[in-house]
Amino acid sequence: MGKKIILVFRIIISILLIQTLQYKFTAHPDSVYIFSKVGLEPIGRIGIGILEFIAAFLIIIPKTIWIGALLTVGIIGGAIIMHLTLLGIKIDNDGGKLFYMALFIFILSAIILFNQRKNIPIIGKNF
Repeated sequence: MGKKIILVFRIIISILLIQTLQYKFTAHPDSVYIFSKVGLEPIGRIGIGILEFIAAFLIIIPKTIWIGALLTVGIIGGAIIMHLTLLGIKIDNDGGKLFYMALFIFILSAIILFNQRKNIPIIGKNF
C-alpha cells in the first residue's frame, strides 16, 4: 500500500482518537456509563484516555508508527471485545456508531501495523 494512503490512515486514526478524548476527560455521561458498565470507572476511563492520547501521537511520528499502531490495535481491540461481551453493539440508542467506529479504527491500525511490520525491533526482520 502506498505511503500516502498509509499517511492518510495515520492522520484519520490520530484525529479520531484525539476527538474522543473530550468525552473521557470531561466525564461525559455516556463515557461514564460505558466505563461503569465494564467496571473500569473512573480509573479505566482516564487511563485508556491517556493511552489513546499517547497512541494518537506515536502513530504520527515516523519512527514510532508501529508502536502507535500496535497500541491502538490493543486498545481498540479491547473496546471491540467489551462491545461484543458486556456492552452490546448499540449503546444508548447510538445505532452502533461507537462500535463501528472502533472496527474502522481497528482495521486501519491493523493495516498500518502490517505495513510497518519490518520496522518492529527483533521480530520485524523475520517478516
